[in-house]
Amino acid sequence: MSDSSTSHPAPSSGGPAPAAVWYARGRCTRPFADEAVRLYLRRMQDAGVVDAHLELDPAEIPHLTHPSAASSAPPAAAPSTSSVSAGAQGGVPAAHASHPAADADGAAPVADHGVRSFEARWRAPGGVTVRARLTVGPEGGFLPGAAPGLTLAPAGLAHALGRAPEGREWLLVAEAESVWDPRWPSPADMFWPREEADAWDRVHVGGLRGADLSTLEINRLPDDDKELRKLLKDCARDGWNVHVVVHEAMTPDERGLRPLVRRLPAGLRHRVIEHRAAPDQYRAVNWALKDHGVEVPRGGAVVLPGEPARPGYDRDAFTVRTVFLDGSEPTALIDALHHFVALPAPLPEGAAEGVRVMREQWHLVTLQERLAHAEQLVVMYREALDAMTRSRDLYRQAAEQAHEALAALRASAGPAALPAPRADTPAQPDAGTPPQGSGFSLRPFTRSLERMKDAGKGRRDRP
Repeated sequence: MSDSSTSHPAPSSGGPAPAAVWYARGRCTRPFADEAVRLYLRRMQDAGVVDAHLELDPAEIPHLTHPSAASSAPPAAAPSTSSVSAGAQGGVPAAHASHPAADADGAAPVADHGVRSFEARWRAPGGVTVRARLTVGPEGGFLPGAAPGLTLAPAGLAHALGRAPEGREWLLVAEAESVWDPRWPSPADMFWPREEADAWDRVHVGGLRGADLSTLEINRLPDDDKELRKLLKDCARDGWNVHVVVHEAMTPDERGLRPLVRRLPAGLRHRVIEHRAAPDQYRAVNWALKDHGVEVPRGGAVVLPGEPARPGYDRDAFTVRTVFLDGSEPTALIDALHHFVALPAPLPEGAAEGVRVMREQWHLVTLQERLAHAEQLVVMYREALDAMTRSRDLYRQAAEQAHEALAALRASAGPAALPAPRADTPAQPDAGTPPQGSGFSLRPFTRSLERMKDAGKGRRDRP
């Protein structure tokens, strides 16, 4: 089923992110990540949290998620009747086998590149329908658009990095029927449990020579000034996550060492990365932040503006003067993050493609959505047929008027003025007639015919 789940056009990479879209990406380090998602989705649907879910066959996953499949795999086949009907009825579709799929004609099986894709649909507070797709990449590889220079081929990465990256990269895109509210449950909570979230929180920034960060833990800033400056530059260019720098005014106790990101609303999970600067790094971190036009107050925090800065970014509005590292809720920081994620921001590389795939290749369609889509097609075809009928009638009317005008011209000008061609001898082109396309115009000949028509009409009007 390739019916679009929405009527919105596909966003372009680098264009503004739709207000109803939530997106995140990271890396899972636990084994059997796809099996964990498969089992958890069943539990969530049995509990009534998720309305329906579906796992796509490897043959049904668009080739854009694994570019090398285009050379060896046939075009993606339509989903099986059993899986689509189960999704339409809201039941649990049977999990597809992980072995390579073969088409109905018994042709060569589709190469399995280790990419798994899951769809889920649930209702947010207020009855707003949310659709989401989670794509999990192969072991030791990257999905397209992860970072400059990172590709799907694990062999190439192992050669460039000296080792294969740990775990499997994932891409999660969700879209609601209205503007996304950060207070809604996180789409990540629909695909894997909170108690296992630590295994899904790894984020890579900065390309091949970048750094691995965590979205649920504290990320200590490096002591080396050059490494610190490079890391903050890589974080500013990261369009997937929101980066906040927190300075510790003094060495915190056990309560202050707890990550602030774990106290953020669920809708900000896997989207905010917390960087901590030690008390003695105050000058060094502000020296590195000068490149971005911001600075962190002593014992406070600042949200990085991005590169380029998001439209509407105000330095003072996203600078928190004091952050209490005593285990209390960081209210001022949460307000600043809510304000920041509401600013218009360009879609990062890979997110626009993920939204487009989810809209154009959505499989988990209900019966009501199928009927509504069929009604839209009927209306579209009827309008197209009406337009064709109107065009045909206009052409026919124009042709009849042209024939009438030609008959009247012949009748008024006489047979000698406009001789009809003989049927037995084909008309020979005049030697002086310029060839077609030479700039020859019929306008003088038409004016002469009009004058002859006016003269004949004047003779008939005489008494």
